[in-house]
Amino acid sequence: MPALPEVGPLLLKNATIPTSVLPGTDGGEALQRLDILIANGEITAIHPVAGGPPPAGAAVYDMDGGLALPTFVDLHTHLDKGHIWPRKPNPDGTWLSALLSVAEDRERNWAAADVERRMDFSLRCAYAHGTAAIRTHLDSTPPQHEITWKLFERMRERWANRIELQAVAIIGPDVMLDPAALQAVAKQVEASRGILGGALMVHPDARAAMLRVVEKAGELGLDLDIHCDETGEPESSALRHLADAVIETGYKGRVLAGHCSVLAVQDEKTAMGTIERVAEAGIAVVSLPLCNMYLQDRGNGNGVRTPRWRGVTLLNELKAAGVPIAIASDNTRDPFYAYGDLDCVEVLREGARIIHFDHPQAGAWEWVRAVGAEPAVIGGFEYEAEIAVGTTADLVLFRARSWTELLARPQSDRIVLRNGKPIDQTLPDYRELDDLME
Repeated sequence: MPALPEVGPLLLKNATIPTSVLPGTDGGEALQRLDILIANGEITAIHPVAGGPPPAGAAVYDMDGGLALPTFVDLHTHLDKGHIWPRKPNPDGTWLSALLSVAEDRERNWAAADVERRMDFSLRCAYAHGTAAIRTHLDSTPPQHEITWKLFERMRERWANRIELQAVAIIGPDVMLDPAALQAVAKQVEASRGILGGALMVHPDARAAMLRVVEKAGELGLDLDIHCDETGEPESSALRHLADAVIETGYKGRVLAGHCSVLAVQDEKTAMGTIERVAEAGIAVVSLPLCNMYLQDRGNGNGVRTPRWRGVTLLNELKAAGVPIAIASDNTRDPFYAYGDLDCVEVLREGARIIHFDHPQAGAWEWVRAVGAEPAVIGGFEYEAEIAVGTTADLVLFRARSWTELLARPQSDRIVLRNGKPIDQTLPDYRELDDLME
């Protein structure tokens, strides 16, 4: 794309904008052709495409019908795990091997300096691709919580005004069921202004574990974000236990459930009953299509058996039931997912193909909000991921003019504007991390 002027007011002329990202605009056409005036880092006017001269002193950039989207919100990532693949790959691609491989690498290598460099690398990738807000899960099984959370606080401060950061403690059922360990992690989360979380699927005390973590979050006034049912075992019921615990305890904070993969392999009555309970409890759900399709249903990982299902949850059914939904990146270049670059355009593109939210295409434009305004609300971010007068001019500009043009290519020629100015979109070189992989 042609270069944008970097000084003075700027008129983005003849831009295509999804109606879904324009607050206060309901119904009508899925896309609108509009002019956007930017001055002093803010959007100062949005109006139908007009002829005649631009406002006095404004430079004109003709979008030629190209799309303008708000910068993105990535609601579920693992910045502390990112980019360890070269030193600790997944031997067979299965979920269990991923869990064991990460645990081994964490115990051997996750000093603060190691995590910091990999986390900063990941954030630079996300920023270059156009992301403005990220929630990351942090492995917090003691004693790792004492290392990573202090580091996260420094990273949150360092990246302020570029990427708004949130963090969630991820712990397993053993920690959830251990009062002293759960208290230690929860108090660290409270001190760091974080979110309490965990990972739960098939476990003999799954209901009790979920109740404990919900009660602890309520006691300390913490929001919740739980990995639920990241499995193809139909008996897994963590999401149902979460909904029951929220309702039974009267918990009032924000609650997000990630993955929820098992819904897709349960019988219709069980799955829909859980969805109804989730809607009643006010729980939001984030799907991780890239990672779930990579990990789930690999069998024994011998490369002989082809997976029979996509690994993703029933996102369309959840949305139809009124459950707030989002999609997100999840892992990047670690044993849980060998690929990825924290690029929300990739997440949207592959999500459309995997989850089938691409038809009817007029309605598909609502799903742009699943990597923007919806996760912004679900997560309680300050950044709202909408295009409106008076908001900061944080935009991603494309030559693509339509759904098929946007999703057919990687859009590597996009322009990212922050505070109305184009940023340096040079991606960090993997060679920067070579010395950590020795």
